[in-house]
Amino acid sequence: MAKTVEDFNKKRLRSSNITVVISIALVLFLLGLMGLILINAQKYSDYIKEQLVVNAYFDENYDAKDSVKIAKLEAETFKKIQVLAPVKRATYISREMAAEEAKKSMGIESSALFDANIFPSSIEVALKPEFVDPAKIDEAIKQIKSTPGIIDVKNNSTLMVEVYNNLNNILKWILGFSILFLILAIVLINNSIRLKIFSKRFIIKTMQLVGAKRRFILKPFIKEAIILGVIGALIGLAVLFGAWYYFITQIGTPFAQDNNQLIILVIGIFLLGVFITVFSTIFATWRFLRSNVDDLYYS
Repeated sequence: MAKTVEDFNKKRLRSSNITVVISIALVLFLLGLMGLILINAQKYSDYIKEQLVVNAYFDENYDAKDSVKIAKLEAETFKKIQVLAPVKRATYISREMAAEEAKKSMGIESSALFDANIFPSSIEVALKPEFVDPAKIDEAIKQIKSTPGIIDVKNNSTLMVEVYNNLNNILKWILGFSILFLILAIVLINNSIRLKIFSKRFIIKTMQLVGAKRRFILKPFIKEAIILGVIGALIGLAVLFGAWYYFITQIGTPFAQDNNQLIILVIGIFLLGVFITVFSTIFATWRFLRSNVDDLYYS
């Protein structure tokens, strides 16, 4: 009979540990997923902002005999624009390239019906993401326009502001959901640990009644919490990055993954899982250490 009871208790303990590990792994998986979404949402936001370009135009007056001088002047201007603080990248568009693009857009195939000299050469400038901001766009355009050799700068500032506002709203929502998931993670893991400690409340109180110190009682529970937290975190992270690797290989992304951010996320999720598990264990155990024997039947 005693062996049957012992086997039952071991089975129940094993089942309780598995439940806690699965809970930790699932919650950390969801939390890590939100972290990955937040990181990549910021990158995708920057990527979209970099696709919004402004066009800096050279003088449209062109004389063939001054072609060498003009080419040298435009090359110098192009170099100056490339090193401006707001500029992410710059692309030089020659008169010939501009003419070819115009022919394609207008559906003209014959050069005889087309005057290529009416299109000035220009520089297509992609701004750094932080400058695609209603408060900074005008200053960025002013810097580009003040570059010697540039006659005019054209951009769709209304579109830029609209894109900026929409992307910022999306990022705020994602950040809000991430914070909500963090709170849910703490609550769910804490509840799982509390249920596990609740099943051992009589053991805790018995140890205390026979003279065991609180530190001595807490020690094995903390060790077990660390082990469960580590196992749960490793499983959650393994599933998370397995799913993310599949997503990246199958769908891909327009930008490279930042390994430093991924490492920080892994360390953060791992430590968070262990910390919540240990903290919840100490909190739940301490509660029963402070309670009376009679309270254990009504907890």
